Amino acid sequence: MAGSTHIVTNQAPPLVGYDVFTADRALVEAVERHVAPELLGEALDELSGLGRTCGSLQVQEWGVLANENPPRLRTHDRYGHRIDEVDFHPAWHRLLGKGVSAGLTAAWTRPGGHVRRAAGFLMWTQVEAGNGCPLSMTHAAVPALRTDPALAAEWEPRLTSTVYDRGLRPAQLKAGALFGMGMTEKQGGSDVRAGTTSARPLAQEGTYELTGHKWFCSAPMSDGFLVLAQAPGGLTCFLVPRVLQDGSRNVFLIQRLKDKLGNRSNASAEVEFDGTWARRVGEEGRGVRTIIGMVAATRLDCVLGSAGLMRQAVAQAVHHCTYREAFGGKLIDKPLMRNVLADLAIESEAATTLALRLAAAYDDGGEQERALLRIAVPAAKYWVTKRCAPVAVEAAECLGGNGYVEESGMPRLVRESPLNSIWEGAGNVQALDVLRALQREPRALDAYLREVGAARGADHRLDAAIKNLLTELADLEGIEARARRLVERLALVLQGALLVRYAPPEVADAFCASRLGGDGGAAFGTLPHTLDLASVVERARPVS
Repeated sequence: MAGSTHIVTNQAPPLVGYDVFTADRALVEAVERHVAPELLGEALDELSGLGRTCGSLQVQEWGVLANENPPRLRTHDRYGHRIDEVDFHPAWHRLLGKGVSAGLTAAWTRPGGHVRRAAGFLMWTQVEAGNGCPLSMTHAAVPALRTDPALAAEWEPRLTSTVYDRGLRPAQLKAGALFGMGMTEKQGGSDVRAGTTSARPLAQEGTYELTGHKWFCSAPMSDGFLVLAQAPGGLTCFLVPRVLQDGSRNVFLIQRLKDKLGNRSNASAEVEFDGTWARRVGEEGRGVRTIIGMVAATRLDCVLGSAGLMRQAVAQAVHHCTYREAFGGKLIDKPLMRNVLADLAIESEAATTLALRLAAAYDDGGEQERALLRIAVPAAKYWVTKRCAPVAVEAAECLGGNGYVEESGMPRLVRESPLNSIWEGAGNVQALDVLRALQREPRALDAYLREVGAARGADHRLDAAIKNLLTELADLEGIEARARRLVERLALVLQGALLVRYAPPEVADAFCASRLGGDGGAAFGTLPHTLDLASVVERARPVS
């Protein structure tokens, strides 16, 4: 028949038109576990609504457009006036507006807000990860601002607003505001105390003039920024508004936008301060202590973002293999492919379960939960973000050649996958932060051991892993050189304990066998063949 070669068969349909939330059983169960019963119905309805938005064809197309049309820097207007603005594609603004209206910056203002927001952020990352940066920065600025009650009273209602009010205008005239952050400098990087940006006090109490250069400034079109600079009393945190109260532009010179591997939709900039007006946040000389609340919250968002990317990669792989036929049957029914998919699904579920548990600790706010976060956040940030890239690459391989083609969406996931491991403190920074917590804050280790101890006796491999971890913690010789190994074990044991307590037996069994018991290889798809892998894969299927 003429034209018969153009009949398309044996291709998976697009994964669109579904509820991203209800299709993710691990995420739904985590929300049900951590949200109070009186709030649960409302939370589930809200998240299902966002899930349908995330799964819609239109919103997914916005994500594609925002990445195909990256931001452009305009330093001057047509008349030669310095304006330092970044232009974004309309799809970026539509996405950011949806994210703000969904409450992804409003966790601090409602009961159960952190778990609800965490679930939403995990889903929203699957649509388009770049706009997660301003959403995360804005959300995370709140604890830093709360060190100054007057600043918090002024700015917190704007940051937690569900109105996306774009455009550079005085913040007091806007229905909502976004925040960015500038900590690192070219000579120091993660060593923020090596920064040379200077802060000169002005006549008005608490106001300063900043001079210096920031190597990475997140979300440069935001309404305000938290930055670090050297004041007379030492390294200090400052709030830099983009537009001053009289309507004039603050001195905020954007030197260039970073040309990044992924995260193409989002603008990351180098900026210069030259007599820039700023307000002090917290006390002079306590800049790191002041801004650390923001850093901790953004690090949790790195965990959530990586969990979201992993979930989308697994969903795409399972969806493809559900429809694709090869060698006489569906790929999903082939024992070896089933092993790969199950292995990926276990990694994804472990990340989601851990991330939502940490969000619940923020909602609780008690002393023990705060102590748990002190170790668990950097340990999770270290491990979960590092697992994201191999998961994304293996999931793309499940699609074969199709997974290497831009139209599949998998290359964007692959390019995005290393980001959360690098930003907000790379792996060594996280590992050393865990060591500091272990050495200086004994309550943190006690809270961690209580958490994993709740699962003792349920799985012999987990029990053995806890025992081995305690032996490793007791040995201080060469501790810094062993930090990565130790933090990896801390994260894996915590994930195993949570899965043993909360996940279906087949998921917990597979995790403990492969990640804790050593019955698995270095590559995905090396789980023991005796496990119930079909049930694990079925649980991960995005659309039934």
